[in-house]
Amino acid sequence: MKFTHAASAGALALVAALALSSCASTPSTPAASNTPKASSAAIDKNLTGTITAGGSSAQANAEAAWIAAFKTQAAGVTINYDKSQGSGGGVTNWLAGSYDFAGSDSPLSPVQQTAAATLCGAGGALNLPVYLDGVAIVFNLTGVSKLNLSSATVAKIFSLQVKTWNDPAIAADNPGVTLPATAITTVTRSDGSGTTQNFTNYLSTVQPTVWTSPASNKWPIAGSSAQQGGSGVVNTVKAGNGTIGYADHSAIGTLTAASIQVGTDKDFVAFSPKGATNAFTAAAVAAPTTVKGDLAQKLDYTKITDKSAYPIPLVSYQIVCSAFKTPAQAKLVKAYVGYIASDIGQKITAANAGSAPIPASMLASIQKSLALVK
Repeated sequence: MKFTHAASAGALALVAALALSSCASTPSTPAASNTPKASSAAIDKNLTGTITAGGSSAQANAEAAWIAAFKTQAAGVTINYDKSQGSGGGVTNWLAGSYDFAGSDSPLSPVQQTAAATLCGAGGALNLPVYLDGVAIVFNLTGVSKLNLSSATVAKIFSLQVKTWNDPAIAADNPGVTLPATAITTVTRSDGSGTTQNFTNYLSTVQPTVWTSPASNKWPIAGSSAQQGGSGVVNTVKAGNGTIGYADHSAIGTLTAASIQVGTDKDFVAFSPKGATNAFTAAAVAAPTTVKGDLAQKLDYTKITDKSAYPIPLVSYQIVCSAFKTPAQAKLVKAYVGYIASDIGQKITAANAGSAPIPASMLASIQKSLALVK
């Protein structure tokens, strides 16, 4: 499946239409219940100030759409999101106090959560899963426009055990396809990346005897073509022949992504938003935490067995403090992240980034967590 995600006049018009419809549909009288609703997207039009954030390049298209839509209702708010940092740089800068929130494709590690107490106080930090997509395995191979890959073959390719495109492992996944003897060039991230973390988590879970390297946000194997950011991976795959890499599906542009084996049968599934949501529903469980309101998730990829699910989902977070230095800044960030974690916010990123909707039950949980932020 291919997506082109350059902002078009039609896309921007859809952002505005969705934003305005959310405002028009918000009741002026208080709801009978004080329980936050996932569909709540009302914004105080009198908000002013600046939000500075950065991190996940996977969120880049989503952030651009969210910011544009948010500003149609709160023109006095400036939001700066630096996608060049990647998840690793985003968390580092946030912990240093440079950002109001970090975008990250993986939740804080225990060590990072401990460090967050210096910035956020004893209440710690909240990992809020606001963006759902998939890790796409993209390739560029002359004469081949469609490709199936089993999890074992993916693990062999990226661990450099399979070196040519006509290798028997790839041929077995693609009966009847003429594969050239072209050398394989694997393209990976050079920076700390949540996409890398998600991808290596998947490999080490589903193929532990083939993929023996540790799961990490830094690529663990030397010998690949290492590139900065998701855009670096995509551009390098696109410019070569015999190249293969991984990236958030929203960023792949006109590149073609392989269909990936799901379960133990020879069922190969292409990415779709519904497939990513089904995978999240099947695999996501709450990660252990001592922080009230933290919604970090752990994906058990072995539970993704149905061919209605895409087997490599990517969950991305906004990481915020439970307590801000000023109530005014807390109000700003809560308004923006609350907008993202609403029905309308999810529709906006689906329309502009091709992402999958976060389940409504999780959106409601995010609103409850935001209510705790001070």
